Amino acid sequence: MDSVKLLFASTILCLWIITGESIMNGDEAAPHSRPYMASIQKNGNHECGGFLIASQWVMSASHCFQDGVGGRKIVLGAHSLSADEDTKQTFDIVAVYNHPDFNKAIYDNDISLAKLSRPAVETDAVKQLKYAREGAADPQEDAEVETAGWGFTDNLGSKPDKLQELSIAVVGRHICGRSRSYGPNFTKNMICANKRGQDTCAGDSGGPLLYKGIAVGITSNGGKCGSSRKPGLYTIISHYTQWIDQTMTQ
Repeated sequence: MDSVKLLFASTILCLWIITGESIMNGDEAAPHSRPYMASIQKNGNHECGGFLIASQWVMSASHCFQDGVGGRKIVLGAHSLSADEDTKQTFDIVAVYNHPDFNKAIYDNDISLAKLSRPAVETDAVKQLKYAREGAADPQEDAEVETAGWGFTDNLGSKPDKLQELSIAVVGRHICGRSRSYGPNFTKNMICANKRGQDTCAGDSGGPLLYKGIAVGITSNGGKCGSSRKPGLYTIISHYTQWIDQTMTQ
């Protein structure tokens, strides 16, 4: 029995390491109320989130593409992952550009751009999301921010079929930089956020963190989902304006 429990725990841990973050104790989003959301899938299975920032570009997290494109596709316009929704647009990925300074040990510079095989058709269910650029002020401690995704809803690997959303609060940098939290691994390129029992978890990586309707962060990584000691980590988008602009000219 002990060996079975150990195997189960190891499997869950492995899944968490692979996929990064998901929504715990959130709510189902109104269908297509977040039309910028992207589901990054492999063999028809959701792996990571992302969001449309230009007609042919989706922003996500580098750790979602550590092996490159890898046969993945991107689905826009989805609410239910399983339903045959006529709002869905599915794309091959022409190329993936991970930030050259991505540090997979601590998830620093965890930002990626995926180029779609064709421009997305804008509809009520598919729209671009504005993102913070250089010079934009980061949301301060206790500011309310929003995130969304199809990631795990608990630490046992329960997966939602429909898009979940969550309002959380920015956690002070001095807290996430403590030795009992992330210590020196919490870099200037990161922001952390959660609420008691509410957090992102495995499968939400790459999705946006929004402040006043603008994407200010990318869901990156964290500790145990829902942990007050290690809130979810988000990459600060405004630190990468020059790299984003240069990459999207390719």
